[in-house]
Amino acid sequence: MPHHFFIAGTDTEIGKTFVSIGLLKSAASKGLATLALKPIAAGCEPGEQGLCNGDALALKSAMTTDLPYKQVNPVALAPAIAPHIALAQNHRTLTAQSLAQRCAPIINEYKQHFIVVEGAGGWRVPLNDTETLAALPKHLNLPVVLVVGLRLGCISHALLTVEAIYADGLAIAGWVANTIDPDMPVMHENIASLRTRISAPFLGHIPFLTNASRIDASQYLDIDKLLEK
Repeated sequence: MPHHFFIAGTDTEIGKTFVSIGLLKSAASKGLATLALKPIAAGCEPGEQGLCNGDALALKSAMTTDLPYKQVNPVALAPAIAPHIALAQNHRTLTAQSLAQRCAPIINEYKQHFIVVEGAGGWRVPLNDTETLAALPKHLNLPVVLVVGLRLGCISHALLTVEAIYADGLAIAGWVANTIDPDMPVMHENIASLRTRISAPFLGHIPFLTNASRIDASQYLDIDKLLEK
């Protein structure tokens, strides 16, 4: 069975890319070919390949398959703002279906790979006037791996996101607890509360890491439950 997942977060700046890279490295360590997509990204800067996003470049470096940048990140937006506003400022429109059509051929071509498709922002980030980015995994029929940022308020954020994912008719393949605030009070009690309330498999707790971009999160993740599916 294909191991393809949509990586969502309880908010922006919650560690989706960091966790995605950890998942890719975990899969590669088990001998799997890996691939990642960042279908839409804001906060891109000019480079030799045009506008490029740091998270998309990090994903590209972490996967075992070599793809052109524009396939990894087909929609690159310069302003570091909500995607639908960045699109509007550039007089562009984008639908979930058109975005899915850019991703689906790649996923189908590499369907035997371990694939992560990373979202942008939280679950309900708008894509246009009527759709949110949550419509993308629906079009691609991808189960979700949810990254929960551990900080004050995370229980409500996580449970509301879980409710929304299920309400959209999607499965949650697993969730990861990523420490955003190292001084969060009763952190482990919060994790325990979430574990009793989220029925999906718990894939691991990543502690607060300095220079996180240089540290491999795979050591904190157990992807065996993802590979069983």
